[in-house]
Amino acid sequence: MIHRVICTFTFVLGMMLTAQSASAQVLVRQHPAEEIGFPDLEFEPPTVEEHEVEGVTVLLLEDHTLPLATIYVRLNGGYGLFSRDVYAAVSALPSLIRFGGTESLAPDSVDKVLEYYAIQTSFGSGGDVITATANALVQHFPTAIDLLGTLLTEPAFDSNEVEVWRGRQIESVLRRADDPVRLAYSEFNHLLYGDHSIGWEMNAADLEPGDLSREQLLEVHSRIVCRDNLILGLAGDVNWPEVEHLVEGLVDRIKPCSVSLPESPIPTIRDEPGIYLIEKNVEQSVIVMAHATNLNLSDDPAYFSATIGNSILGAGGFSSRILSRIRTQEGFAYSAASLWTIPRRYPGLLGAVTSTRPENAVPAIKAILETMQGLVDSPPQPSEVTTAVDAVLNGFVFNFETSGQILSRMMFYLSADLPRDWLERYLAGVQAVSANSVHHAFSEHMQPEEMMVLIVGDSERMGQELLATLGPVTIMREKDFH
Repeated sequence: MIHRVICTFTFVLGMMLTAQSASAQVLVRQHPAEEIGFPDLEFEPPTVEEHEVEGVTVLLLEDHTLPLATIYVRLNGGYGLFSRDVYAAVSALPSLIRFGGTESLAPDSVDKVLEYYAIQTSFGSGGDVITATANALVQHFPTAIDLLGTLLTEPAFDSNEVEVWRGRQIESVLRRADDPVRLAYSEFNHLLYGDHSIGWEMNAADLEPGDLSREQLLEVHSRIVCRDNLILGLAGDVNWPEVEHLVEGLVDRIKPCSVSLPESPIPTIRDEPGIYLIEKNVEQSVIVMAHATNLNLSDDPAYFSATIGNSILGAGGFSSRILSRIRTQEGFAYSAASLWTIPRRYPGLLGAVTSTRPENAVPAIKAILETMQGLVDSPPQPSEVTTAVDAVLNGFVFNFETSGQILSRMMFYLSADLPRDWLERYLAGVQAVSANSVHHAFSEHMQPEEMMVLIVGDSERMGQELLATLGPVTIMREKDFH
C-alpha cells in the first residue's frame, strides 16, 4: 500500500512538473512572438484593360477564379433626359426589353433559353442611364452575348407584358400614400424640384394606354439603344482575343444614334424655408429637411471636406453627432441621419431625416438644427475627423470585392467624365481633410435656419403651436399631391 501511494505521488508530481515545464515553454515562446515583425500590407487594385470598337469604349477585367463571364451594358438615356410625356415609356423600357420578348422569340421562349443555358440577366435604369448585364458559364458566354444583343436591338414589346407593367404601376400609384416614408420622400422631392425629373413621381395621368403604345416605346428605344450612348464592360474567365469578335458583333448590331440626347436640365430648387405638413394619423412621424447647396462632385478639397463633414454630422452611424443626439442622448428615435447630396453638374441638398413619435417631432427637429449649428459655429474635434477618415481608409479595399463592382464604377466614371483613377484621387483627397477644412465647408454651405422641413404626421399630437415655433406652417392636403 505504501509503495502504491509513493508511486501515485511520484506520478502526480511528475505530471505537475511536466505541466509547469510546458507552461514555461509557452511563456518562452510567447515572448519572441511579440517581437515578430510583419511587412506593411500593400494593395494593388486590379488593372482594367480599355479597348475601343467602332467608337465604343469597352472595358475588360480578367478574373479566372471561376469559369464564368459577365457582360455589362451602360446606355446613357434615362427618363431624366426626356420630356414628361414619355416618362412612362422610358421608365418601362428596361423591364419590357427583358420581359417583352423579341421579334423572333416570345416572352416565354426567352425565359426558356435563359433557363436552358443558365444565363442570369439584370436590367435597370436611373435618371439618366439604362443598364443591362448577362452572366453565364464561359462555354455559354457567346450565346449570352448574342441573346442580350437580340433583346436590346429587336424588342417586341409584347402587349400583354406592357399591360402587366402598367397594372403594377397603377397599383403602386394607388398605394403610395399608404407608406408614410415613401410619401414623405416623394413629396419632398416634388416640393423642392417641382417639374424636374428629380421631382417626378408616376401618376395615373402618365399611365394612359397611349403613353405605352408600341410606337411610343419604339421611339424612345431608338433614341436610347444606339451606339453613341453605349459603354461596354466584360469581366470573368476570358481575355481580349477570345471576346473581341463577340464584342464587335454586338456593337455592329447596335445602330449609331440618329439624334444626340440632351443633357439633363439643371433644376431650380425651391427656396422657401418653413414647415410643410402632410396630415396623416401615424404612430411615427416622418421628418425630411434640407436646403440647396452649390457644391459639386469634383477633385476639389471642398468636396472631400464636405464628404467627411457629412459623416461627422450624421452619415457616419453611431459615431455621428445627429444619431448620438437623437438616439443616445434624447431617445427620440431609433435612427436619424444627415444627407449631403453632391451631384456632378447641378446643386445638391444638405439636410437630415428621421422618424419619431408625433409628440417628439418638434423637439427632434430642434435638436437636429442645434446639432447642425454646432458644426457651423466651431470645428469638429480632430478625433471625429480621424474616425471618419479611418472609416473610408479601412473600407477602401471593399471597393474591389468583385470584378463587376470595379467595372460598373469605371463605366460610371467614363459617363460622368471623371478621371479613370478617381477612386485613388478620392482616397488621397479624404486623407488631406482637417478639422478646419470641415468647419469651412459647413460655414460655407450649411444654413440651419434655411431648412425646408416636411413632416408626415398628426399635427394634433405634435402640437400646432409648437410647430409654429419652427417657422411658417404650410398644410399639404392629399388633393395637393401631384
